[in-house]
Amino acid sequence: MLKKNAFLQGTILLTAAGVITRIIGFFYRIFLSRVMGEEGMGIYQLLSPVMAITFSLSCSGIQTAISKHVASYHVKKQNSACLHILLTGLSLSMSLSVITACILYRYDNWIAVNLLLEQRCAPLVRIFALSVPFSSLHACINGYYYGLKKAFFPSFTQLAEQVTRVGCVFLIYMIGISQGRQVSLSVAMLGILAGEICSTLISAVAIYCHFYKLLPLQKMAAPHFVLHIRELLQMAVPLSANRLVLNGLQSIEAVYIPNKLMQYGMTNSKALGCYGVLTGMALPLLLFPTALTSSISVLLLPYISEAQAQKDAVKIRNAIKRCVSYCLLLGSACCIFLLLFGDFLGNFLFDSSLAGSYIRMLSIVCPVLYLGSVLTSILHGLGKAFTAFLYNSICLLVRLLFVFLLIPVFGMPAYLLGIFISQLLFTVLMLRVLCRFR
Repeated sequence: MLKKNAFLQGTILLTAAGVITRIIGFFYRIFLSRVMGEEGMGIYQLLSPVMAITFSLSCSGIQTAISKHVASYHVKKQNSACLHILLTGLSLSMSLSVITACILYRYDNWIAVNLLLEQRCAPLVRIFALSVPFSSLHACINGYYYGLKKAFFPSFTQLAEQVTRVGCVFLIYMIGISQGRQVSLSVAMLGILAGEICSTLISAVAIYCHFYKLLPLQKMAAPHFVLHIRELLQMAVPLSANRLVLNGLQSIEAVYIPNKLMQYGMTNSKALGCYGVLTGMALPLLLFPTALTSSISVLLLPYISEAQAQKDAVKIRNAIKRCVSYCLLLGSACCIFLLLFGDFLGNFLFDSSLAGSYIRMLSIVCPVLYLGSVLTSILHGLGKAFTAFLYNSICLLVRLLFVFLLIPVFGMPAYLLGIFISQLLFTVLMLRVLCRFR
């Protein structure tokens, strides 16, 4: 049954790779938290908005569009069209990524001071800019394999990228310590760059070998190129625009949390430390089970797209019911576990009582948190990307209200409450749309 069920097989592969990657990532974050300290983690995490917006601009929507259209052409046995879709997507994504990388590299200081509100982020932005084209190339190739429901290759590159990143940072750290040098935050960004280069090289070799065996490599005719550009852009543009808006709202949220904590009465160092504990320690632990839900989400889009193309409402309904049931079960189990052992985990893993306190308070979010990416993927597969975008925007605006109005009065607990209320609202709104498949 496992061999015949590509969806189940792919989910298991992606989950296994995700779990291994998360385990490595956990030890890596523990290592970073002890080397950089809470304030250093806060500065490092401030770069997350730049990463998210860059990914949205350069390849996020294009990767999803490649996955969807490759799935459609693969069902019709049109392998040549699958190649054309991939090459067209790569052309678009690489052009955007090079432009974005140049802007980041040229205006790194302006971005750090005016957007991230932290001068010390400038060298991190500059190093990250170098990784953007590599990230786009292997993301598009992964999108192709997701469309085929062949999850082994994306799983392998995900693992290779993480191992290279962690290994590179640890090696530079050991060399620096042996020479009596202090390790800077830039080392962590060099690890990201090394990981992206490694996964890109693997992706390029793998896709060449794949098409070399599958069909003779041929030049793309102009009519095909124009046709596939139109196909990709029809889906990629609204998806990228949606994600850009969402990531923009998330960026405002991330940048202003430390700022509002300072209004609450904290020093700059303490505010960055609290932000680093939340985003670099507590949330990664809370999101560890998403190794499973993310795997399901990635493979759900082509699965739901095929079912919709075949007008198979029963298949869609069964997928929705099973995914919702499993996510709720997983979330409830994690909620109880983190509620009971949150303080212990914070002290044991990160040597931070504050991390333990945040983990315990956020445990109630688990049942609805793990549903989010799965429900979003289902709506994308059904062609309701705008609906998912609208609901995400509403929930982010709710969180921003907590950031701007309540953090200056009540501190970080107000933001943690905002996370719970926004996630609960998002889940209710998404399930309301999917009720027609009951």
